[in-house]
Amino acid sequence: MSGEVVSIATGEPLQIPLCDPDLTQEDLAAINAVLCGDKLGDGPIAERLERAFAAHCGRAKGIAVSNAAIGLLIALTAKGIGPGDEVILSAHGFRELGHAVLRCGATPVFADIDYWSGCLAADKAAAKVTDKTRAIIAGNTAGHPADWPALRELADAHGLFLVEDSSEAIGSRHKAGIVGSFGDVAIFDFAQPGVICCGEGGVIVTDDATLAAAMRRLRSRSLADRASVSAGVDAPFGAAMGEVIAALAFSQLARLDVLLERRRGVQAMYDGFMQSFEGIKPPYIAPEVEEVHWFLYVVHLGTRFSKSSRDAILEDMHTEAIEAHAYSSPLHLQRAYRERGWKKGDLFVTEKVADRAVALPFHAHLTPEQVAFMVARMKDASINSGAGAAIY
Repeated sequence: MSGEVVSIATGEPLQIPLCDPDLTQEDLAAINAVLCGDKLGDGPIAERLERAFAAHCGRAKGIAVSNAAIGLLIALTAKGIGPGDEVILSAHGFRELGHAVLRCGATPVFADIDYWSGCLAADKAAAKVTDKTRAIIAGNTAGHPADWPALRELADAHGLFLVEDSSEAIGSRHKAGIVGSFGDVAIFDFAQPGVICCGEGGVIVTDDATLAAAMRRLRSRSLADRASVSAGVDAPFGAAMGEVIAALAFSQLARLDVLLERRRGVQAMYDGFMQSFEGIKPPYIAPEVEEVHWFLYVVHLGTRFSKSSRDAILEDMHTEAIEAHAYSSPLHLQRAYRERGWKKGDLFVTEKVADRAVALPFHAHLTPEQVAFMVARMKDASINSGAGAAIY
């Protein structure tokens, strides 16, 4: 099912969109059943989704929310993290999660990433720990699991709240376990272009029943709460997941293995065509990682490419009606964080990777001819940019 995406360069509809949701008649039937029913707000389907998703991750509790960013804000608030506290996180990846740290009143402290995986580096995070540090947020960047054993050891050594951002990594697996099983809480998101693609929505999972109850109270109120003695305990965010989104997410979760396998086939096509591309680092998989399901197909240009040559390549791709994008705009260089003293040069690896990371269309509807066309166009564009071969 395709939507129209317009080229920045030409203003014409792009022929190869970044994401094309992999929906079926069963998904449409699930939505229609809700629309024909008597409940559109939070209800029994959202509760079924919570239980099923928690079970998928091997966790005890699931809390369905309107999106991952509000989910993180709810988790931090439920944990009592706020003004005077510091939270260590990466500036590379899903930027909305960093904004949640600001919104709860805490101070974001950025640490650098591992060059190859793009994930928060445990040793660099360790160097940022102070007596004000209360939490660490680490992401499974673009689908690649972080070094969770090392991050868990760091968090336990300092008594820190460990948040796992799995908004881009549904189904991926570290040798130590599936993503979503490592943090004190783990956050998932169902917006485009993820494999479970609902336009919005997300789930928080945890094994802490007390924390789960607090997050549920902060998430929203139900009609039944109007007469409850707990009605005035917390001021909720009004961030429940409606039944339409829950039905779509539950339908897709039921066939998650099929969705992941279809995307794995597209990944194999990309990998094959990328092998002959000198000057490009295709997506990396660390030896301690068992399985990666990519959020997007992100390639890294060699160090002889500059940010401006990366942008020129993207412009050429858009001219060819291909919706490619820069993968990351480092969070610490955005205005809200510059105003708090962060500047270019503070995170060398993050900035180096972000300047050269290109996200290519990645969805189950891509054909071998389209993938070959995109890789060929990227090769031509890289030659046009005047850059040479990679030096990593």
